[in-house]
Amino acid sequence: MKFPGKRKSKHYFPVNARDPLLQATQQEQEEGSWVVGIDQTLVDIEAKVDDDFLQRYGLSAGHSLVIDDATAEALYNELMHDALISHQFAGGTIGNTLHNYSVLADDRSVLLGVMCNNIQIGGYAYRYLCNTSSRMDLNFLQGVDGAIGRCFTLIGEQGERTFAISPGLMNQLQADSIPEEVIAGASALVLTSYLVRCQPGEPMPEATLRAIDYAKKHNVPVVLTLGTKYVIQDDPQFWRDFLRDHVSIVAMNEEEAFALTGEQDPLLASNIALDWVDLVLCTAGPTGLYMAGFTEEAFKRKTNHPLLPGAIAEFNQYEFSRAMRHQDCQQPLRIFSHIAPYMGGPEKIMNTNGAGDGALAALLHDITANNFHRQKVPNSSKHARGYLTYSSLAQVCKYANRVSYQVLNQHSPRLMRGLPEREDSLEESYWDR
Repeated sequence: MKFPGKRKSKHYFPVNARDPLLQATQQEQEEGSWVVGIDQTLVDIEAKVDDDFLQRYGLSAGHSLVIDDATAEALYNELMHDALISHQFAGGTIGNTLHNYSVLADDRSVLLGVMCNNIQIGGYAYRYLCNTSSRMDLNFLQGVDGAIGRCFTLIGEQGERTFAISPGLMNQLQADSIPEEVIAGASALVLTSYLVRCQPGEPMPEATLRAIDYAKKHNVPVVLTLGTKYVIQDDPQFWRDFLRDHVSIVAMNEEEAFALTGEQDPLLASNIALDWVDLVLCTAGPTGLYMAGFTEEAFKRKTNHPLLPGAIAEFNQYEFSRAMRHQDCQQPLRIFSHIAPYMGGPEKIMNTNGAGDGALAALLHDITANNFHRQKVPNSSKHARGYLTYSSLAQVCKYANRVSYQVLNQHSPRLMRGLPEREDSLEESYWDR
């Protein structure tokens, strides 16, 4: 387990040389820090085509259309036969998040979903596996006799992008394929709103609720990323109730936050969301990133950063506090933090797809590092109370924003490598303190 944030910290400890004063039983306990997520497994396929190609498959240039399995298979076979495909990337918001977590932490994550029983070398399912971190455990995927999801991005002669989406069998995950023991030992269960908005008769919603029941039974935090404003604005009250009844941590952008709460200010929207959940991560584009959560009133820690103006006056004054679940606080205090884009944001944004998934991966890394540290050094002062995160809210904000910057700076939503131990952009004195 790599640890998030600045490496020179009094709380950092050598994993391979643990405290010899700890009891042997504690030294020998099994490593059990991982995150588990459920996803609609899909592959993003990019190809350059001519106008005749679009007409043959009934596609309208510049628009997005759902296509049936037979059309998708014929389209894909033609693209493969004529060598028109330029990229085949593993996709899916939870798959991206878990991959990025495993790259950042250099540790295990577990993906639940479906995968083709028969995988052709060079095909889309093969590419999904090739573009997934080796630290991501795929052993619990449910096999299906058919295609996983495919999202075709077809670039026309004038550069216009047309999207053809084939769900395939990505929503055929059965409730019986959800392993209770994997969820029971996890630091978090990560879900997306798409999982409970499927076609009638598809088993994915039931599988998702089965996983949530296991998480509740074993007191594992449930994390929900809202996915898109269009899903939320169809029935905001459903999602408010869903958050209140099932979710501990919500991740969203400012548009999804508005659809959920009716509040355009990301800070106020995050504050409203705390009525339903324990911790909020809200990305706000060029404005940066907000977090909101709870801590114990008696152990709040004041920031030494400038106090920030906003719809909540001096809202960041206790951002040096560590987040706790509301149920673990005797006198819960709401805490907030904000961070502007790292280095002002990239000079040229290469890709906006996945920046929020990157931020969530950083938060999951911090939560899992906290559990890992608690297992290895249970008598540490860091665990005198039931904190949810390893770092302060302010530090998690910085880390999440730094990972988002990395994703914005590359074509793929999935990290190719972890963050550098030392940032080239920071002066040496930062690391010598």
